[in-house]
Amino acid sequence: MIWKWTKGLAGVVLISSTLSGCSPATQSTSSPANAKTPDSISNKESETTSTEGLAELSEADRALATKQKLCPVSGEPLGSMGAPLQVQVKDQSVWICCDGCEGRLKKDPDKYLAKLK
Repeated sequence: MIWKWTKGLAGVVLISSTLSGCSPATQSTSSPANAKTPDSISNKESETTSTEGLAELSEADRALATKQKLCPVSGEPLGSMGAPLQVQVKDQSVWICCDGCEGRLKKDPDKYLAKLK
């Protein structure tokens, strides 16, 4: 489970996301013991956590995923949810943030491939 702070109608709230859908699963005003508040997260720290999954890729794959930057399905930075996945659609190699995005990519490839242009 991934915990993130976001601004909502009620102010700043903590949301959790599961890896199998890339969307907020629950909202909570309480935080897990190891969660950091938005004020305690430095720019350097957020940059590191958004790409640490890229370190799990080979150097060549890391270069390709870094060039693409974002998952075309969720809009999340590649590497922010662990190692990104490479998927072939319409004879094109596409990086996605997690396996939860694969079904949507394959169901409507034109929609998501257009985001990569």
